Amino acid sequence: MKRPRIKKTVRKKIQSGKKLVKRTKDNTSNQYYAEMLSSPDEKTLDSETLIKVAQKRVSDSIVTGIEYTPFKDNSEEFLREHVNSRVHIFVMYIDLVNSTNITLSLPEEKVVKLITSFAQEMAYTVTQFGGYMLKFVGDAVLAYFNADNALVYPADNIVNCAKSMIRVLNEAINPVLNENDYPTLSAKIGIDAGENMIVRYGSDKTKSHVDILGASMNMAAKIQNMAEPNEILIGGDVYARLHPETQKTFNKKTLDNSKWKYHNRKTGKIYPIYVYNTD
Repeated sequence: MKRPRIKKTVRKKIQSGKKLVKRTKDNTSNQYYAEMLSSPDEKTLDSETLIKVAQKRVSDSIVTGIEYTPFKDNSEEFLREHVNSRVHIFVMYIDLVNSTNITLSLPEEKVVKLITSFAQEMAYTVTQFGGYMLKFVGDAVLAYFNADNALVYPADNIVNCAKSMIRVLNEAINPVLNENDYPTLSAKIGIDAGENMIVRYGSDKTKSHVDILGASMNMAAKIQNMAEPNEILIGGDVYARLHPETQKTFNKKTLDNSKWKYHNRKTGKIYPIYVYNTD
């Protein structure tokens, strides 16, 4: 596995957690924690600019009818460089809530604008945190993050990304939608981590379809399915890799045994899920 190449690629684009970690002026432990999450030479949009830029793109799409430019990141390159190898990644599944009713109740033109704005803005937020887009699945977005990057706490990075996604949805997308007679949107986010294999379907090294296979790919979708609207859920393997300060912002989710029967791949016990505490 080409780990040095992975780290080099991610370091160039990884998003700094410094401005996105909640901290107070008199809380030196949180400030030190924020410094650990970032590299001095990293540059990124601060959270307020991220919201402002996203709102401008959404307005251009919804109000003016300007289509988004085709989304492009380095996911394809990353996957093809690691075909037939195992990689440790964080997987994020973002699903639009109530999409069936939305598609049935709105004109086709509005549905296209709404779904496109949602998916593209979620994807752009992923790239701000050094993540990769794997695919758009209808009204859902599937992304992944390299777990072997230069950050001290890569799990905190993906959690910060998820929190920013909810902010973009509530502060950038929905205000534009509400002003233009569109329904308010909400999303459910599920995150898991683990070792996954990259597979190429065919002999053509540049054109054959590549994809990721692994238990955490399926688990992220299952975790997302247990979330409430605008709720962030993470699997136990993600929680275990969080900084202790970040762990304090999560509570273990009480699960109905009839609805959640999945077990930890190592211990055999029920796999725990943790919910981000917004209070």
